[in-house]
Amino acid sequence: MTDDRILAATPDPDDLQTELSLRPKLLREYIGQQKVKANLEISLSAARKRSETLDHVLLFGPPGLGKTTLANIVANEMNASLRTTSGPALEKPGDLVGIVTNLEAGDVLFIDEIHRLSPMVEELLYSAMEDFHVDLVVGQGPAARTMKFELPRFTLIGATTRAGLLTAPLRARFGIVHRLDFYDVDSLTIIVSRSADILGIPITREASIEIARRSRGTPRIANRLLRRVRDFAEVRHEGNVDVAIAREALGMLEVDEYGLDEIDRKILTTIVERFGGGPVGLNALASSIGEDRGTIEDLYEPYLIQIGFMQRTPRGRVASRTAYQHLGYPLSAARNQRDLF
Repeated sequence: MTDDRILAATPDPDDLQTELSLRPKLLREYIGQQKVKANLEISLSAARKRSETLDHVLLFGPPGLGKTTLANIVANEMNASLRTTSGPALEKPGDLVGIVTNLEAGDVLFIDEIHRLSPMVEELLYSAMEDFHVDLVVGQGPAARTMKFELPRFTLIGATTRAGLLTAPLRARFGIVHRLDFYDVDSLTIIVSRSADILGIPITREASIEIARRSRGTPRIANRLLRRVRDFAEVRHEGNVDVAIAREALGMLEVDEYGLDEIDRKILTTIVERFGGGPVGLNALASSIGEDRGTIEDLYEPYLIQIGFMQRTPRGRVASRTAYQHLGYPLSAARNQRDLF
């Protein structure tokens, strides 16, 4: 069985400190996402030149691609303090007021999963972002009164994996909007080599490439796989990691050459075997494999679509010819071959 923590969207607590040590601190150290990096460099340089705070930033894309890392980099580049919270943690308007009223001029406020803000908190955030003040209603009925809090100019960085769930008014208040895409193998190879140097892992370039190829285009997964391969090499070998050891370790983790794990294969085989290749609705698919639909939609589906193993159509999810071939199914197993792509 694959250790689900390896491919999970959220780092395991035991690995969190190591994960933090591997994150770049400045933009010049950040690897990949060249368009985002180039545009952010211009925005940061312009803000510093004018001695202004950076405009509000929205970062969206699949989990593990570096949204939190970029928030830390922005704070470091602006020589500012970073305050971190998340959409689900801001349950009441008072929660947001308590955070923003304690910000200093120029501070960076990072809100992860910003699409999960409650409507009342989101309404309060509008004035904080646009006019740098918040109005909080205290009390009820005739005794209710409005308290106005003036705020220093700050930069809000919002991160989300579900940009489509953001309301139009909230999205419109971000002056800088960037999508983070899956990484290519070359960029991930550099990340694996850099992380190995920091962790003191002797590794060959071929082994770094092998880990990068199986990392689902995601730096967080690349770093996690590297640590698991290191553990394997220390226990079964002498600590050095070459391509043969990397393949053996990744094979034990049931991570194949495309980076697919047990759940990926379960999703695809269910579409093929139970639904004749599709189309199948997301709810039916989630029920069939016993997974939450949000987990499938956010964590697994984007990568399967990216590598061409699945297509999302108006009628449902469809497995591709490539998926059939990879899993060893004959195309004749498809209920309706014209739906294959």
